Amino acid sequence: MDDEHTAWYREACAQCAAVDWGLSDEGRFYCRCCHNVIERTKEVVDTSSAPGSTRVSTIGRGSRTKRPEGGRQWMVCEGFQFILMKQANALVQLGVSPQFKDKVLCQLWRLYLQRSRQAYTHNPVRSSKFKLRSLDSDSDSAAESAVTAFSETDGDANLSSTAGSNAESSSGWSQFSGSVDARNYLGPRMKRNCGLMSMKKTLALIHLALVWSREPLTLSDLLRFATEGHVPYLNAYEELPEEMKLDGKDGFIFRVESIPSHHTLHKEAQTLLLFLQLPAFPPISRQSLLHPALLSLRYLMDANLPDELHPWVCQLLERAGMAEHSLHTFDPVSHPLLPRFDLQSVALIIVTLKVLFGLDDHTEWDLSNVAGDHGDSENMFSLRRWYRLMQAALITAQQRRNQHIARKQWKAKKPLSSSKMHINIVMKQKRTAEQVQACFQKLSSCPVGVQPAEPSSFRFCWGDEDGADGPSLHHQKLDSAVTLSHNVHAASNSTYWHPALRACDPGKCRNHYPEVEASLPRSLVWLLQLFSFMLDVTPACLYEEVLGVERRVFGTKTPNGCGAEETNRTDKKTRRKCSQRC
Repeated sequence: MDDEHTAWYREACAQCAAVDWGLSDEGRFYCRCCHNVIERTKEVVDTSSAPGSTRVSTIGRGSRTKRPEGGRQWMVCEGFQFILMKQANALVQLGVSPQFKDKVLCQLWRLYLQRSRQAYTHNPVRSSKFKLRSLDSDSDSAAESAVTAFSETDGDANLSSTAGSNAESSSGWSQFSGSVDARNYLGPRMKRNCGLMSMKKTLALIHLALVWSREPLTLSDLLRFATEGHVPYLNAYEELPEEMKLDGKDGFIFRVESIPSHHTLHKEAQTLLLFLQLPAFPPISRQSLLHPALLSLRYLMDANLPDELHPWVCQLLERAGMAEHSLHTFDPVSHPLLPRFDLQSVALIIVTLKVLFGLDDHTEWDLSNVAGDHGDSENMFSLRRWYRLMQAALITAQQRRNQHIARKQWKAKKPLSSSKMHINIVMKQKRTAEQVQACFQKLSSCPVGVQPAEPSSFRFCWGDEDGADGPSLHHQKLDSAVTLSHNVHAASNSTYWHPALRACDPGKCRNHYPEVEASLPRSLVWLLQLFSFMLDVTPACLYEEVLGVERRVFGTKTPNGCGAEETNRTDKKTRRKCSQRC
Protein backbone atom coordinates (compact mmCIF):
# COMPACT_ATOMS: atom_id res chain seq x y z
CA MET A 1 0.00 0.00 0.00
CA ASP A 2 2.92 2.37 0.66
CA ASP A 3 4.11 2.02 -2.94
CA GLU A 4 0.93 3.66 -4.19
CA HIS A 5 1.66 6.81 -2.17
CA THR A 6 5.47 6.92 -2.52
CA ALA A 7 5.97 5.77 -6.11
CA TRP A 8 6.00 9.37 -7.43
CA TYR A 9 8.88 10.37 -5.11
CA ARG A 10 12.14 9.16 -6.77
CA GLU A 11 14.78 11.19 -4.95
CA ALA A 12 17.66 9.23 -3.40
CA CYS A 13 18.13 8.96 0.35
CA ALA A 14 20.70 11.41 1.73
CA GLN A 15 22.31 8.74 3.94
CA CYS A 16 22.38 5.50 1.89
CA ALA A 17 21.54 6.82 -1.62
CA ALA A 18 18.74 4.21 -1.94
CA VAL A 19 15.38 4.94 -3.55
CA ASP A 20 13.05 2.78 -1.45
CA TRP A 21 10.59 4.92 0.44
CA GLY A 22 7.88 3.88 2.89
CA LEU A 23 5.17 5.76 4.73
CA SER A 24 4.97 5.80 8.55
CA ASP A 25 1.80 5.93 10.62
CA GLU A 26 2.29 9.69 11.06
CA GLY A 27 2.37 10.21 7.30
CA ARG A 28 6.15 10.85 7.06
CA PHE A 29 8.46 9.35 4.44
CA TYR A 30 11.21 6.99 5.67
CA CYS A 31 13.88 4.95 3.91
CA ARG A 32 13.31 1.20 4.15
CA CYS A 33 17.07 0.57 3.94
CA CYS A 34 18.47 2.83 6.64
CA HIS A 35 15.19 3.94 8.29
CA ASN A 36 16.02 7.59 7.78
CA VAL A 37 12.95 9.81 8.31
CA ILE A 38 12.65 12.94 6.19
CA GLU A 39 10.40 15.99 6.49
CA ARG A 40 8.27 15.18 3.42
CA THR A 41 4.77 14.02 4.24
CA LYS A 42 1.92 12.49 2.27
CA GLU A 43 0.01 14.98 0.19
CA VAL A 44 -3.76 14.69 0.58
CA VAL A 45 -5.93 15.83 -2.28
CA ASP A 46 -9.39 17.07 -1.36
CA THR A 47 -11.69 15.76 -4.10
CA SER A 48 -14.85 17.10 -2.46
CA SER A 49 -14.35 20.62 -3.82
CA ALA A 50 -14.88 21.63 -7.40
CA PRO A 51 -11.83 22.16 -9.64
CA GLY A 52 -10.49 25.68 -9.37
CA SER A 53 -12.49 26.50 -6.26
CA THR A 54 -10.58 28.07 -3.33
CA ARG A 55 -13.48 28.05 -0.91
CA VAL A 56 -12.96 26.06 2.31
CA SER A 57 -15.74 23.58 2.87
CA THR A 58 -16.83 22.50 6.35
CA ILE A 59 -17.25 18.84 7.11
CA GLY A 60 -19.83 18.20 9.80
CA ARG A 61 -21.87 20.58 11.89
CA GLY A 62 -19.99 20.32 15.17
CA SER A 63 -17.76 22.86 16.84
CA ARG A 64 -14.85 24.15 14.74
CA THR A 65 -12.61 24.38 17.81
CA LYS A 66 -10.26 21.45 18.12
CA ARG A 67 -11.05 19.78 21.39
CA PRO A 68 -8.24 18.27 23.45
CA GLU A 69 -8.42 14.64 24.33
CA GLY A 70 -8.00 12.94 27.67
CA GLY A 71 -10.32 15.14 29.76
CA ARG A 72 -12.31 13.80 32.69
CA GLN A 73 -14.94 15.01 35.10
CA TRP A 74 -13.59 16.95 38.06
CA MET A 75 -14.85 19.42 40.65
CA VAL A 76 -13.55 22.76 41.85
CA CYS A 77 -12.41 21.44 45.23
CA GLU A 78 -10.33 18.86 43.38
CA GLY A 79 -8.47 21.61 41.54
CA PHE A 80 -7.80 23.46 44.79
CA GLN A 81 -6.56 20.23 46.32
CA PHE A 82 -3.96 19.85 43.60
CA ILE A 83 -2.84 23.49 43.96
CA LEU A 84 -2.52 23.08 47.73
CA MET A 85 -0.36 20.02 47.18
CA LYS A 86 1.93 21.97 44.84
CA GLN A 87 2.20 24.84 47.32
CA ALA A 88 3.00 22.47 50.18
CA ASN A 89 5.65 20.67 48.12
CA ALA A 90 7.27 24.02 47.30
CA LEU A 91 7.47 24.91 51.00
CA VAL A 92 8.96 21.52 51.83
CA GLN A 93 11.65 22.12 49.21
CA LEU A 94 12.35 25.49 50.85
CA GLY A 95 13.11 23.78 54.15
CA VAL A 96 9.77 23.36 55.91
CA SER A 97 9.37 20.05 57.73
CA PRO A 98 7.47 17.41 55.70
CA GLN A 99 5.26 16.82 58.76
CA PHE A 100 3.70 20.21 58.08
CA LYS A 101 2.21 18.76 54.91
CA ASP A 102 1.54 15.15 55.88
CA LYS A 103 0.17 15.58 59.39
CA VAL A 104 -1.20 19.13 59.60
CA LEU A 105 -2.19 20.55 56.23
CA CYS A 106 -3.70 17.25 55.13
CA GLN A 107 -5.90 17.11 58.23
CA LEU A 108 -6.95 20.76 57.86
CA TRP A 109 -7.95 20.10 54.25
CA ARG A 110 -9.95 17.06 55.31
CA LEU A 111 -11.67 19.16 57.98
CA TYR A 112 -12.43 21.88 55.43
CA LEU A 113 -14.07 19.36 53.09
CA GLN A 114 -16.22 18.20 55.97
CA ARG A 115 -17.16 21.69 57.22
CA SER A 116 -18.03 22.84 53.71
CA ARG A 117 -20.06 19.64 53.16
CA GLN A 118 -18.12 18.57 50.11
CA ALA A 119 -16.90 15.28 51.62
CA TYR A 120 -16.84 13.29 54.90
CA THR A 121 -20.51 14.00 55.53
CA HIS A 122 -23.86 12.27 55.14
CA ASN A 123 -25.48 15.57 54.14
CA PRO A 124 -23.38 16.81 51.20
CA VAL A 125 -23.90 20.13 49.51
CA ARG A 126 -26.38 19.71 46.65
CA SER A 127 -27.86 21.77 43.86
CA SER A 128 -30.13 21.33 40.87
CA LYS A 129 -27.15 20.92 38.56
CA PHE A 130 -24.89 18.53 40.40
CA LYS A 131 -24.82 16.31 43.47
CA LEU A 132 -22.21 14.23 45.24
CA ARG A 133 -22.47 10.49 45.60
CA SER A 134 -21.68 10.57 49.27
CA LEU A 135 -24.85 9.08 50.72
CA ASP A 136 -23.23 5.70 51.08
CA SER A 137 -19.91 4.30 52.14
CA ASP A 138 -18.39 4.86 48.71
CA SER A 139 -18.04 8.58 49.45
CA ASP A 140 -15.89 7.94 52.50
CA SER A 141 -13.54 5.70 50.56
CA ALA A 142 -13.28 8.23 47.74
CA ALA A 143 -12.54 11.08 50.10
CA GLU A 144 -10.04 8.92 51.97
CA SER A 145 -8.20 8.21 48.73
CA ALA A 146 -8.20 11.93 48.00
CA VAL A 147 -6.40 12.73 51.25
CA THR A 148 -4.04 9.83 50.67
CA ALA A 149 -3.09 11.23 47.26
CA PHE A 150 -2.74 14.71 48.78
CA SER A 151 -0.39 13.52 51.51
CA GLU A 152 2.07 11.81 49.17
CA THR A 153 5.47 13.46 49.20
CA ASP A 154 5.99 13.09 45.47
CA GLY A 155 5.25 16.42 43.79
CA ASP A 156 3.98 14.64 40.70
CA ALA A 157 1.50 12.46 42.55
CA ASN A 158 -1.51 11.76 40.41
CA LEU A 159 -4.83 12.71 41.94
CA SER A 160 -6.63 9.69 40.61
CA SER A 161 -9.64 10.05 42.88
CA THR A 162 -11.04 12.82 45.03
CA ALA A 163 -14.36 13.75 46.52
CA GLY A 164 -15.18 15.58 43.34
CA SER A 165 -14.56 12.54 41.17
CA ASN A 166 -17.86 11.11 42.36
CA ALA A 167 -19.90 13.94 40.87
CA GLU A 168 -22.70 12.91 38.60
CA SER A 169 -22.47 14.54 35.23
CA SER A 170 -25.22 16.92 34.29
CA SER A 171 -27.08 16.54 31.03
CA GLY A 172 -25.24 19.38 29.29
CA TRP A 173 -21.71 18.61 30.46
CA SER A 174 -19.02 17.45 28.06
CA GLN A 175 -15.90 15.59 29.05
CA PHE A 176 -13.81 18.22 27.28
CA SER A 177 -15.23 21.22 29.17
CA GLY A 178 -14.12 22.67 32.50
CA SER A 179 -15.07 21.59 35.99
CA VAL A 180 -18.48 20.11 36.70
CA ASP A 181 -19.61 22.58 39.35
CA ALA A 182 -18.03 25.86 38.24
CA ARG A 183 -21.36 27.38 37.25
CA ASN A 184 -22.94 26.40 40.55
CA TYR A 185 -19.83 27.43 42.47
CA LEU A 186 -20.37 30.99 41.25
CA GLY A 187 -24.12 30.96 41.74
CA PRO A 188 -25.83 33.26 44.25
CA ARG A 189 -26.65 30.39 46.60
CA MET A 190 -23.07 29.13 46.69
CA LYS A 191 -21.62 32.65 47.00
CA ARG A 192 -23.50 33.10 50.25
CA ASN A 193 -21.56 30.16 51.62
CA CYS A 194 -18.48 31.83 53.14
CA GLY A 195 -16.70 28.50 53.40
CA LEU A 196 -16.11 28.06 49.67
CA MET A 197 -12.44 27.72 48.82
CA SER A 198 -10.63 30.39 46.82
CA MET A 199 -7.04 31.04 45.79
CA LYS A 200 -6.71 33.47 48.69
CA LYS A 201 -7.91 30.80 51.10
CA THR A 202 -5.21 28.39 49.92
CA LEU A 203 -2.53 30.70 51.33
CA ALA A 204 -4.63 31.28 54.45
CA LEU A 205 -4.96 27.53 55.03
CA ILE A 206 -1.22 27.06 54.57
CA HIS A 207 -0.55 29.89 57.04
CA LEU A 208 -2.73 28.17 59.64
CA ALA A 209 -0.88 24.90 59.07
CA LEU A 210 2.49 26.67 59.46
CA VAL A 211 1.42 28.29 62.74
CA TRP A 212 0.07 24.99 64.05
CA SER A 213 3.36 23.30 63.14
CA ARG A 214 5.29 26.20 64.75
CA GLU A 215 7.40 26.58 61.64
CA PRO A 216 9.59 29.74 61.62
CA LEU A 217 7.88 31.02 58.49
CA THR A 218 5.82 34.13 59.09
CA LEU A 219 2.94 35.46 57.04
CA SER A 220 5.18 38.09 55.42
CA ASP A 221 7.61 35.32 54.38
CA LEU A 222 4.80 33.31 52.81
CA LEU A 223 3.58 36.32 50.83
CA ARG A 224 7.10 37.12 49.68
CA PHE A 225 7.69 33.58 48.43
CA ALA A 226 4.36 33.73 46.59
CA THR A 227 5.30 37.07 45.03
CA GLU A 228 8.71 35.82 43.89
CA GLY A 229 7.19 32.64 42.44
CA HIS A 230 8.81 30.18 44.86
CA VAL A 231 5.32 29.17 46.04
CA PRO A 232 2.76 28.71 43.22
CA TYR A 233 0.00 31.30 43.42
CA LEU A 234 -0.15 33.55 40.36
CA ASN A 235 -1.28 31.38 37.44
CA ALA A 236 -1.09 28.31 39.67
CA TYR A 237 -3.78 26.67 37.54
CA GLU A 238 -1.18 26.10 34.83
CA GLU A 239 0.25 23.26 36.92
CA LEU A 240 -3.01 21.31 36.96
CA PRO A 241 -2.87 17.94 35.17
CA GLU A 242 -3.73 17.84 31.48
CA GLU A 243 -6.79 15.73 32.22
CA MET A 244 -8.28 18.59 34.30
CA LYS A 245 -9.30 20.99 31.54
CA LEU A 246 -10.09 24.56 32.53
CA ASP A 247 -12.63 26.44 30.52
CA GLY A 248 -15.33 29.08 30.82
CA LYS A 249 -16.33 29.89 34.39
CA ASP A 250 -13.20 28.26 35.80
CA GLY A 251 -11.34 31.48 35.00
CA PHE A 252 -13.31 33.39 37.64
CA ILE A 253 -12.30 30.85 40.28
CA PHE A 254 -8.65 30.00 39.61
CA ARG A 255 -7.39 33.19 37.98
CA VAL A 256 -5.76 35.80 40.26
CA GLU A 257 -4.44 39.20 39.27
CA SER A 258 -2.33 40.16 42.30
CA ILE A 259 -0.89 38.97 45.60
CA PRO A 260 -3.13 39.70 48.61
CA SER A 261 -1.85 42.13 51.21
CA HIS A 262 -0.67 41.12 54.67
CA HIS A 263 -3.77 42.58 56.33
CA THR A 264 -6.15 40.94 53.85
CA LEU A 265 -4.62 37.49 54.16
CA HIS A 266 -4.47 37.67 57.96
CA LYS A 267 -8.17 38.57 58.00
CA GLU A 268 -8.88 35.68 55.61
CA ALA A 269 -6.99 33.29 57.89
CA GLN A 270 -8.97 34.53 60.89
CA THR A 271 -12.24 33.93 59.04
CA LEU A 272 -11.15 30.46 57.96
CA LEU A 273 -10.07 29.74 61.53
CA LEU A 274 -13.57 30.40 62.83
CA PHE A 275 -15.16 28.47 59.97
CA LEU A 276 -13.11 25.35 60.72
CA GLN A 277 -13.86 25.64 64.48
CA LEU A 278 -10.32 24.63 65.36
CA PRO A 279 -9.29 23.89 68.96
CA ALA A 280 -6.49 25.71 70.76
CA PHE A 281 -3.21 25.73 68.84
CA PRO A 282 -0.02 24.26 70.37
CA PRO A 283 1.65 26.82 72.67
CA ILE A 284 4.43 29.06 71.34
CA SER A 285 7.15 28.82 74.00
CA ARG A 286 10.23 31.02 74.28
CA GLN A 287 12.24 28.27 72.57
CA SER A 288 10.05 28.49 69.47
CA LEU A 289 11.37 30.56 66.58
CA LEU A 290 7.94 32.20 66.27
CA HIS A 291 8.16 33.69 69.77
CA PRO A 292 9.03 37.42 69.74
CA ALA A 293 12.06 36.74 71.93
CA LEU A 294 13.74 34.84 69.08
CA LEU A 295 11.91 36.31 66.09
CA SER A 296 13.01 39.83 67.06
CA LEU A 297 16.63 38.67 66.93
CA ARG A 298 16.15 37.76 63.28
CA TYR A 299 14.79 41.22 62.43
CA LEU A 300 17.61 42.89 64.38
CA MET A 301 20.08 41.02 62.19
CA ASP A 302 18.21 41.91 59.01
CA ALA A 303 18.10 45.62 59.99
CA ASN A 304 21.84 45.59 60.82
CA LEU A 305 21.25 46.69 64.42
CA PRO A 306 23.65 45.83 67.28
CA ASP A 307 23.29 42.52 69.08
CA GLU A 308 23.23 44.40 72.40
CA LEU A 309 19.73 45.61 71.55
CA HIS A 310 18.29 42.13 71.97
CA PRO A 311 18.41 42.05 75.81
CA TRP A 312 16.60 45.39 75.85
CA VAL A 313 13.91 43.99 73.56
CA CYS A 314 13.49 41.02 75.91
CA GLN A 315 13.18 43.34 78.91
CA LEU A 316 10.50 45.32 77.10
CA LEU A 317 8.80 42.03 76.26
CA GLU A 318 8.60 41.23 79.97
CA ARG A 319 7.48 44.76 80.85
CA ALA A 320 4.64 44.56 78.31
CA GLY A 321 3.53 41.19 79.68
CA MET A 322 3.98 39.62 76.24
CA ALA A 323 6.34 36.83 77.29
CA GLU A 324 3.51 34.48 78.20
CA HIS A 325 3.01 31.76 75.62
CA SER A 326 -0.78 32.12 75.92
CA LEU A 327 -0.57 35.50 74.13
CA HIS A 328 1.17 34.01 71.10
CA THR A 329 -1.19 31.20 70.26
CA PHE A 330 -4.80 30.85 69.21
CA ASP A 331 -7.35 29.78 71.79
CA PRO A 332 -11.07 30.00 70.95
CA VAL A 333 -11.83 30.94 74.60
CA SER A 334 -8.97 32.97 76.06
CA HIS A 335 -7.28 34.35 72.91
CA PRO A 336 -9.57 34.10 69.85
CA LEU A 337 -7.39 36.32 67.61
CA LEU A 338 -4.64 34.88 65.45
CA PRO A 339 -1.34 36.57 66.43
CA ARG A 340 0.70 38.53 63.92
CA PHE A 341 4.13 37.33 64.99
CA ASP A 342 6.15 39.37 62.51
CA LEU A 343 4.43 42.68 63.28
CA GLN A 344 4.63 42.14 67.04
CA SER A 345 8.37 41.46 66.94
CA VAL A 346 9.12 44.52 64.80
CA ALA A 347 6.88 46.71 66.98
CA LEU A 348 8.91 45.65 70.04
CA ILE A 349 12.11 46.69 68.25
CA ILE A 350 10.69 50.10 67.33
CA VAL A 351 9.53 50.80 70.89
CA THR A 352 12.94 49.74 72.21
CA LEU A 353 14.66 52.18 69.84
CA LYS A 354 12.31 54.92 71.06
CA VAL A 355 13.22 54.14 74.67
CA LEU A 356 16.98 54.28 74.03
CA PHE A 357 17.27 56.97 71.35
CA GLY A 358 14.11 59.02 71.75
CA LEU A 359 13.35 59.25 68.02
CA ASP A 360 12.00 62.78 68.44
CA ASP A 361 14.29 64.32 65.77
CA HIS A 362 16.58 65.73 68.49
CA THR A 363 17.67 63.15 71.06
CA GLU A 364 18.91 60.55 68.58
CA TRP A 365 21.21 63.04 66.82
CA ASP A 366 22.62 64.31 70.15
CA LEU A 367 23.43 60.73 71.12
CA SER A 368 25.03 60.22 67.70
CA ASN A 369 27.31 63.23 68.35
CA VAL A 370 28.33 61.67 71.67
CA ALA A 371 29.16 58.38 69.90
CA GLY A 372 31.23 60.25 67.30
CA ASP A 373 33.25 62.06 69.96
CA HIS A 374 34.03 58.85 71.80
CA GLY A 375 37.59 57.55 71.62
CA ASP A 376 36.43 54.17 70.32
CA SER A 377 33.95 55.60 67.83
CA GLU A 378 34.52 52.80 65.33
CA ASN A 379 32.98 50.26 67.73
CA MET A 380 30.33 52.66 69.04
CA PHE A 381 26.87 52.49 67.53
CA SER A 382 25.78 55.78 65.97
CA LEU A 383 22.21 56.17 64.79
CA ARG A 384 23.30 58.74 62.21
CA ARG A 385 25.84 56.35 60.68
CA TRP A 386 23.31 53.51 60.75
CA TYR A 387 20.67 55.70 59.11
CA ARG A 388 22.97 56.64 56.22
CA LEU A 389 23.94 53.01 55.66
CA MET A 390 20.36 51.73 55.81
CA GLN A 391 18.99 54.52 53.63
CA ALA A 392 21.41 53.64 50.82
CA ALA A 393 20.65 49.92 51.17
CA LEU A 394 16.90 50.63 51.29
CA ILE A 395 16.97 52.65 48.05
CA THR A 396 18.95 49.91 46.31
CA ALA A 397 16.62 47.18 47.57
CA GLN A 398 13.54 49.12 46.46
CA GLN A 399 14.99 49.59 42.99
CA ARG A 400 15.88 45.92 42.81
CA ARG A 401 12.35 44.96 43.81
CA ASN A 402 10.80 47.33 41.27
CA GLN A 403 12.99 45.89 38.51
CA HIS A 404 11.99 42.38 39.49
CA ILE A 405 8.31 43.33 39.35
CA ALA A 406 8.80 45.02 35.97
CA ARG A 407 10.55 41.94 34.52
CA LYS A 408 7.94 39.56 35.88
CA GLN A 409 5.60 38.02 33.33
CA TRP A 410 2.16 38.55 34.83
CA LYS A 411 0.20 37.15 31.89
CA ALA A 412 -0.33 33.43 32.03
CA LYS A 413 1.14 31.06 29.46
CA LYS A 414 -2.28 29.40 29.27
CA PRO A 415 -4.73 32.31 29.43
CA LEU A 416 -8.26 31.63 30.60
CA SER A 417 -11.32 33.10 28.96
CA SER A 418 -14.74 33.19 30.54
CA SER A 419 -16.39 32.63 27.14
CA LYS A 420 -15.39 31.49 23.68
CA MET A 421 -16.32 34.90 22.29
CA HIS A 422 -13.48 36.54 24.23
CA ILE A 423 -10.78 33.97 23.50
CA ASN A 424 -9.45 35.96 20.54
CA ILE A 425 -9.13 39.09 22.68
CA VAL A 426 -7.34 37.14 25.41
CA MET A 427 -4.89 35.60 22.94
CA LYS A 428 -4.18 39.00 21.39
CA GLN A 429 -3.48 40.48 24.83
CA LYS A 430 -1.15 37.58 25.56
CA ARG A 431 0.83 38.12 22.34
CA THR A 432 1.06 41.85 23.04
CA ALA A 433 2.29 41.20 26.58
CA GLU A 434 4.92 38.76 25.33
CA GLN A 435 6.18 41.25 22.75
CA VAL A 436 6.41 44.06 25.30
CA GLN A 437 8.13 41.70 27.73
CA ALA A 438 10.69 40.65 25.11
CA CYS A 439 11.45 44.29 24.26
CA PHE A 440 11.81 45.20 27.92
CA GLN A 441 14.18 42.29 28.57
CA LYS A 442 16.45 43.50 25.75
CA LEU A 443 16.53 47.01 27.21
CA SER A 444 16.87 46.15 30.90
CA SER A 445 18.14 42.60 31.11
CA CYS A 446 20.37 41.52 33.97
CA PRO A 447 24.15 41.63 33.37
CA VAL A 448 25.74 38.46 32.07
CA GLY A 449 26.71 36.10 34.86
CA VAL A 450 24.25 37.49 37.43
CA GLN A 451 22.12 34.70 38.82
CA PRO A 452 18.69 35.26 40.42
CA ALA A 453 18.77 35.44 44.21
CA GLU A 454 17.98 32.32 46.18
CA PRO A 455 14.82 32.38 48.30
CA SER A 456 15.57 33.90 51.70
CA SER A 457 13.66 35.32 54.65
CA PHE A 458 16.16 38.20 54.89
CA ARG A 459 15.87 41.37 52.85
CA PHE A 460 19.47 42.50 53.30
CA CYS A 461 22.90 40.91 53.53
CA TRP A 462 25.55 42.50 55.75
CA GLY A 463 29.25 41.78 55.89
CA ASP A 464 32.46 42.04 53.91
CA GLU A 465 31.71 39.43 51.25
CA ASP A 466 30.85 40.27 47.66
CA GLY A 467 27.27 41.31 47.05
CA ALA A 468 26.68 42.53 50.62
CA ASP A 469 24.60 45.64 51.21
CA GLY A 470 27.20 47.13 53.52
CA PRO A 471 29.43 46.47 56.55
CA SER A 472 27.95 44.71 59.54
CA LEU A 473 27.17 46.73 62.68
CA HIS A 474 26.13 43.77 64.82
CA HIS A 475 29.28 43.92 66.94
CA GLN A 476 28.98 47.61 67.86
CA LYS A 477 28.20 48.73 71.41
CA LEU A 478 25.48 50.95 72.85
CA ASP A 479 27.65 52.81 75.38
CA SER A 480 26.54 56.22 74.05
CA ALA A 481 22.85 55.41 74.68
CA VAL A 482 23.24 53.33 77.86
CA THR A 483 24.64 54.38 81.24
CA LEU A 484 25.82 52.19 84.12
CA SER A 485 24.56 53.23 87.53
CA HIS A 486 24.95 50.99 90.60
CA ASN A 487 25.90 48.10 88.34
CA VAL A 488 22.58 48.45 86.51
CA HIS A 489 22.33 49.47 82.87
CA ALA A 490 19.84 52.23 82.15
CA ALA A 491 18.97 54.31 79.13
CA SER A 492 20.66 57.69 78.85
CA ASN A 493 17.43 59.10 77.47
CA SER A 494 15.13 59.90 80.41
CA THR A 495 12.02 60.83 78.42
CA TYR A 496 9.64 58.93 76.22
CA TRP A 497 7.01 60.42 73.95
CA HIS A 498 4.00 58.68 72.51
CA PRO A 499 0.74 59.71 70.85
CA ALA A 500 -2.68 59.17 72.36
CA LEU A 501 -2.95 55.58 73.55
CA ARG A 502 -6.70 55.39 74.04
CA ALA A 503 -7.92 52.45 72.00
CA CYS A 504 -10.51 53.19 69.33
CA ASP A 505 -13.61 51.21 68.53
CA PRO A 506 -12.62 49.02 65.55
CA GLY A 507 -16.25 48.92 64.42
CA LYS A 508 -16.49 52.70 64.08
CA CYS A 509 -12.93 53.97 63.77
CA ARG A 510 -10.18 52.98 61.39
CA ASN A 511 -6.48 53.69 61.21
CA HIS A 512 -5.44 57.24 62.12
CA TYR A 513 -1.94 57.07 60.65
CA PRO A 514 -2.75 59.20 57.55
CA GLU A 515 -3.99 61.94 59.88
CA VAL A 516 -1.11 61.92 62.38
CA GLU A 517 1.72 61.11 59.95
CA ALA A 518 2.51 64.79 59.33
CA SER A 519 2.84 65.50 63.08
CA LEU A 520 5.07 62.49 63.83
CA PRO A 521 8.88 62.89 64.03
CA ARG A 522 10.61 62.15 60.74
CA SER A 523 12.88 59.61 62.42
CA LEU A 524 9.91 57.47 63.44
CA VAL A 525 8.25 57.82 60.03
CA TRP A 526 11.43 56.66 58.29
CA LEU A 527 11.79 53.75 60.72
CA LEU A 528 8.22 52.66 60.01
CA GLN A 529 8.92 52.81 56.28
CA LEU A 530 12.09 50.74 56.67
CA PHE A 531 10.44 47.89 58.57
CA SER A 532 7.32 48.13 56.41
CA PHE A 533 9.52 47.41 53.40
CA MET A 534 11.14 44.48 55.19
CA LEU A 535 7.75 42.95 56.05
CA ASP A 536 5.96 44.16 52.89
CA VAL A 537 3.18 45.80 54.91
CA THR A 538 1.86 49.35 55.05
CA PRO A 539 3.31 51.82 57.60
CA ALA A 540 -0.20 52.35 58.93
CA CYS A 541 -0.53 48.65 59.78
CA LEU A 542 2.82 48.63 61.59
CA TYR A 543 2.02 51.90 63.39
CA GLU A 544 -1.12 50.35 64.91
CA GLU A 545 0.95 47.43 66.18
CA VAL A 546 3.43 49.86 67.77
CA LEU A 547 0.54 51.60 69.53
CA GLY A 548 -0.61 48.22 70.80
CA VAL A 549 2.78 47.57 72.42
CA GLU A 550 2.86 51.06 73.92
CA ARG A 551 -0.59 50.57 75.43
CA ARG A 552 0.70 47.46 77.16
CA VAL A 553 3.86 49.15 78.44
CA PHE A 554 2.75 52.68 79.28
CA GLY A 555 -1.04 52.47 79.45
CA THR A 556 -2.64 55.91 79.11
CA LYS A 557 0.06 57.82 80.96
CA THR A 558 1.49 60.93 79.29
CA PRO A 559 5.24 61.58 79.23
CA ASN A 560 6.92 63.86 81.74
CA GLY A 561 10.13 65.82 81.58
CA CYS A 562 11.80 67.63 78.71
CA GLY A 563 9.75 67.94 75.58
CA ALA A 564 6.57 66.80 77.33
CA GLU A 565 4.64 69.97 76.54
CA GLU A 566 5.01 69.52 72.78
CA THR A 567 4.17 65.84 73.07
CA ASN A 568 1.10 66.57 75.15
CA ARG A 569 -0.13 68.98 72.53
CA THR A 570 0.30 66.29 69.92
CA ASP A 571 -1.52 63.83 72.19
CA LYS A 572 -4.45 66.19 72.67
CA LYS A 573 -4.67 66.88 68.97
CA THR A 574 -4.64 63.20 68.17
CA ARG A 575 -7.12 62.46 70.94
CA ARG A 576 -9.54 65.05 69.59
CA LYS A 577 -9.43 63.46 66.16
CA CYS A 578 -9.93 60.05 67.69
CA SER A 579 -12.91 61.22 69.75
CA GLN A 580 -14.53 62.77 66.72
CA ARG A 581 -14.42 59.49 64.82
CA CYS A 582 -15.27 57.12 67.66
